Amino acid sequence: MSDKIRATIKDAVENNDVVLFMKGTKETPQCGFSNAVVNILSFMNVDFKDINVLDNDDLREGIKIFSDWPTIPQMYLKGEFVGGCDIIQDMYKSGELSLVLKSKNISHS
Repeated sequence: MSDKIRATIKDAVENNDVVLFMKGTKETPQCGFSNAVVNILSFMNVDFKDINVLDNDDLREGIKIFSDWPTIPQMYLKGEFVGGCDIIQDMYKSGELSLVLKSKNISHS
């Protein structure tokens, strides 16, 4: 991974409370897994930064190296990697996602 891609990812993760690296955008997700996470965050009224990995192949591969996680989407909360679609869905269903958001003082409903 190039230093530029690493810096881009690090900047996004450190300067946004909630970041979703996804295929497509929050307005037009380009895969079912990204869409599922967008729907959860939207339903919970979580303001988040979306980063479309389809715009840049280096970014798409770089985020997998950065997080040591093989799939997309990937969500970060206040600089901490949380997981992908399955993990976010499980956290949402169990109520854990709301607890984590609250513990990090991230506004949601």
